[in-house]
Amino acid sequence: MANLLWLQGGACSGNTMSFLNAEEPSACDLVTDFGINVLWQPSLGLELGDQVKEIVEKCISGEIKLDIFVFEGTVINAPNGTGEWNRFCGRPMKDWVKELCEVADFVVAIGDCATYGGIPATAPNPSESVGLQFLKRDKGGALGEGFTAKSGLPVINIPGCPAHPDWVTQILVAVATGRAGDLTLDEFHRPKTFFSSFTQTGCTRNMHFAYKVSTTAFGQRKGCLFYDLGCRGPMTHSPCNRILWNRHSSKTRAGMPCLGCTEPEFPFFDLAPGTVFKTQTVMGVPKDMPEGVDKKGYIKLTAAAKGAAPAWAEEDIFVV
Repeated sequence: MANLLWLQGGACSGNTMSFLNAEEPSACDLVTDFGINVLWQPSLGLELGDQVKEIVEKCISGEIKLDIFVFEGTVINAPNGTGEWNRFCGRPMKDWVKELCEVADFVVAIGDCATYGGIPATAPNPSESVGLQFLKRDKGGALGEGFTAKSGLPVINIPGCPAHPDWVTQILVAVATGRAGDLTLDEFHRPKTFFSSFTQTGCTRNMHFAYKVSTTAFGQRKGCLFYDLGCRGPMTHSPCNRILWNRHSSKTRAGMPCLGCTEPEFPFFDLAPGTVFKTQTVMGVPKDMPEGVDKKGYIKLTAAAKGAAPAWAEEDIFVV
């Protein structure tokens, strides 16, 4: 039996809503099949007020063993580093977080806010928000670069806005069943099993990408979203087109560009008007290139690809 405590900081609860839609395994499976004892979770716990405070204090004192501490949302430090803008059970949430992380065997950050600071940490960041162990690409965050949980692992980051539910439940199962040693983390502490490939992997529009056939409007079923609509699928590490959302679709399959929400820089361009759904270019060449592609090679490749594009690449292949 693995005890799990889940708290929320500066958050919209989107990752909790995503988590409750998990299918393989489901949130219920964690309890019934994999021996996870949920001590408390903001949307699932029955305890209120002093009852919650008692649970948290017992975890910190060691009276209740804390195997897995899950945190969703940013760690808020405002105003002036006090954290008073986000109080929980009579204290700044950031103080609870630090003490819980010190006693937990494993610490798991769920969603962009908890991993890298996300949208709340976008400049000018009035809430002084940070992630648990990162602020965007900078190591440190609320716990410091050198932090490790009692297991010896740093914070396990599962980014996304929100994170895919099955990423969450599968990592929690691995930790709870003693297979955390099988996890390999990348430089941003993301499990490589999910975040080694790109969103573009498995995208149904890859042939359009190859032939430089562009989508010109949201929702179109043909054309690549990278060339005009700002899709970051070729540069974003995620399995969104391998592990489909609701086991059915993804943003790109539905005709919407990937926003790169599993990367530390999200939101890109600080959400400036005219930048989110528009590919930024210099003389027709995208400013941000797919990983491993240089601009000179890109120009040669796209010129050849566009000239070789077959007529069927412009057709709606999904017509029934």
